[in-house]
Amino acid sequence: MTTYDFERYLNVRSAHSPSFGPDGDRLSVLLDTTGVPQVWRLDAPATWPQQLTFEDERVTFASWSPERDELAFGMDHGGNERTQLFRLDGDGETVTPLTDTPDAIHYWGGWNSDGSKFAFASNRREESVFDVYVQGRDEVGDHAELVHEGDGWLSVAGWSPDDDRLAVLEAHSSFDYDAYVLDLETGDFDHVTPHEGEARYRNVNWGPDGDALYLTTDRDADTSYFARLDLEDGDVEVVEDGGDWNVESLTLDDDTGRFVYGRNVDGYTELTAGELTGETSVREFAAPNLPRGVYGGGAFDPDAERFAVTVTASAENTNVYVVDAETGAAERWTDAATAGLPKESFVRPRLVRYESFDDRAIPGFYSVPADAEDGETPVIVDIHGGPESQRRPSFHPVKQYFLNRGYAYFEPNVRGSSGYGKTYTHLDDVEKRMDSVRDVAEAVAWLADQRAVDSDRIVAMGGSYGGFMVLAALTEYPDLWAAGVDIVGIANFVTFLENTGDWRREHREAEYGSLADDREFLESISPINNVENIATPLLVLHGANDPRVPVGEAEQIADEAAEQGVPVEKLVFDDEGHGFSKLENRIEAYTTVADFLDRHV
Repeated sequence: MTTYDFERYLNVRSAHSPSFGPDGDRLSVLLDTTGVPQVWRLDAPATWPQQLTFEDERVTFASWSPERDELAFGMDHGGNERTQLFRLDGDGETVTPLTDTPDAIHYWGGWNSDGSKFAFASNRREESVFDVYVQGRDEVGDHAELVHEGDGWLSVAGWSPDDDRLAVLEAHSSFDYDAYVLDLETGDFDHVTPHEGEARYRNVNWGPDGDALYLTTDRDADTSYFARLDLEDGDVEVVEDGGDWNVESLTLDDDTGRFVYGRNVDGYTELTAGELTGETSVREFAAPNLPRGVYGGGAFDPDAERFAVTVTASAENTNVYVVDAETGAAERWTDAATAGLPKESFVRPRLVRYESFDDRAIPGFYSVPADAEDGETPVIVDIHGGPESQRRPSFHPVKQYFLNRGYAYFEPNVRGSSGYGKTYTHLDDVEKRMDSVRDVAEAVAWLADQRAVDSDRIVAMGGSYGGFMVLAALTEYPDLWAAGVDIVGIANFVTFLENTGDWRREHREAEYGSLADDREFLESISPINNVENIATPLLVLHGANDPRVPVGEAEQIADEAAEQGVPVEKLVFDDEGHGFSKLENRIEAYTTVADFLDRHV
């Protein structure tokens, strides 16, 4: 089998985040051809796109105005997540800054119906809370109108059909979201989802008459479903039930009542398009003809005759397709390059389940090189972050590189992962945290029984919370591992919670435990306090501007492990945050990983 260098894999391009222009004949996407995502425009499918932004920093979103030949887009600096808003002409000639508060975060909340105004949420007033603002398209700088002072983590879900109200979401924790309706004339902020216990209300869309919200929720259920929330009486009625799986995405056009929603079925997306025929009755359209994989987006054109969707799969790099809503006919509009790598060389995983210590079946994706030799194949166990995230069969260039180099790859969705119902997601809460680490150890036991695997050469790798899982696996089960790779990971839950962004602390304490009530427990499970157990080489990578997991987490674990005599390498990027967005940094970071594993594994 032909082997390729790492730079080729990291040059595989990705096109995503589609938005239709006001006439429906043009599409914007974010494409990383230059090394970081920028705004590009396509005027027809499979044609070369026109680049509209030429920034050194990543663009985080782009949204066409509904009436004018212009877009809004967002961009932060050095990965600090303090997104500022900009206006961009449709030909890309003029960029106008809309906000000028570089120390604050701005969450885009959408254009009103004629594009004369837009809404956003920001923590300008106080870092730990988000307020709601409305700003005219012609206003620049700090001239937005503060329309609601929040006391939590707010985001704007969208304008009502007559532009007199905003739907607003508040995140209390990863498992508890509320919806509100803000009346822009009176200032009334109506809580429309009162509930006891935890429930998530997400993917909020206004109904055609403005008298209801269509959304996804797991209220009174283990999995999320497509529901209608009546704004007069507060009743929540099921439109489509996800069954054993979550309805994870929903886009509804408030003019036509057409919708598209996705169910997460064992990590794969099943997409359904249709239209409302009554308040909760629907007519389903033909199934979209898309490659099997993971889908995102679901942006309708102005007439809701078509929708654009992002498609990725294990052996398919990320591209944007446009689907005829009624017939399901799909056409790929982008052609993100694979850097000359033949698609047939990409490995598809096998979906497996292995038994953990309590007889629970843990799902995961297992990939093996085509020419793997029995008993001689090293394995990378790649543990996702979150923790309430999910490893899915999407394109992962780092994984494909290591498969090409002869490594097997295992991606477990340990307890606490999303995608398998609310009960499963809560199995790692606070005092049950280390049960998920034990799931990783049980994954190693399962791998040791696989014919191709060399059980003496198993690597733990993960990012963010997955970095904590790596460090915990090395300290709790040191004899299982040949090496560990910690990417922007948590080493000490106490210092992490003390130093993470103020707006995130309460949200994260709901998952991990609070500094006030659980400090002793948090200290007991922090890998930094068990660092003497690490017995294998460790690589630590981080971004200096990380607002989520501060760089001090990398510094303390690297220093402490080195003092214990562990072979440690540390690499910190001064112009990155929570992950690596710039191509040259990704190349350096993952080439360092490859070299490290070549030496030690």
